[in-house]
Amino acid sequence: MTNIDFHVHVTPPDIIANWEKYAEKEPYFSLLSHSKQNKFATAEDVAAVLKGEGNFNFNRAVVFGFAFRDLGLCRYVNDYVIEKVKEYPQKLIGFISVSPRDKKAASEIERCRLNGLVGVGELFPAGQGFDPENESETSAITGVCRELSLPLIVHANEPVGHSYPGKTDVTLRQLETFVSNNQGLNIVLAHWGGGLVFYETMGEIKEKFRNVYYDTAATPFLYDEKIYRAAKALGLCEKILFGSDFPLLPYSRYLDGLEKSGLSAEEKQLILGGNAQRLLAL
Repeated sequence: MTNIDFHVHVTPPDIIANWEKYAEKEPYFSLLSHSKQNKFATAEDVAAVLKGEGNFNFNRAVVFGFAFRDLGLCRYVNDYVIEKVKEYPQKLIGFISVSPRDKKAASEIERCRLNGLVGVGELFPAGQGFDPENESETSAITGVCRELSLPLIVHANEPVGHSYPGKTDVTLRQLETFVSNNQGLNIVLAHWGGGLVFYETMGEIKEKFRNVYYDTAATPFLYDEKIYRAAKALGLCEKILFGSDFPLLPYSRYLDGLEKSGLSAEEKQLILGGNAQRLLAL
């Protein structure tokens, strides 16, 4: 049984030590870093919690650096991820950070793929200043993702409820258009797609979203255990990827919800690792 955490943030030690310097030029990074709930983790921190024993321990993690606006900083964190994936090949699976509007973003994806990274994301539309509906701003990176068969993680958040750092005004309509414009691309909408998961009851959305997955990152902050039962009722257990948003939240915060979810052992295993293995062809 392989359990895979699909949503883990890692940060190079020198950025952790000097985060305020980087925050001066990166407004979204500054916003999240100043949050009382913010935490940083190195690749070693992640590797240390990957025990691989028991029902809710994890063998492997999909890791990525912060998606800065500055592609140079993205490249720097990508180099860190490349290095650490090579150091921990049985534990870490690396994704690529890029700034979509940068003209060199596509070549950065190609470079990182050659160096062993296997997906792109997490992208922050509002934080990185790109419009997911505007194909002129996204087609270069989505095109290379299709060409190289790389899944793409995009940040999403629910349009209602309490405010928090990182909750943006990017709409569900914008995300729907992004998916519509990128048929055939495997897209992971983080944080249950900001609620887009529920719209798969609509035939037209279900059809357009056939290559869309949803991760569970930050669930304890947003939803109770009924979210899992709702996914089951919608027939979506094969499209849900466990993501912890570590180090923001530890795995233990998810255990109660999963235990109370009412899902079968087989359905839980799809979410905890089976779907990720299929998506990443592991």
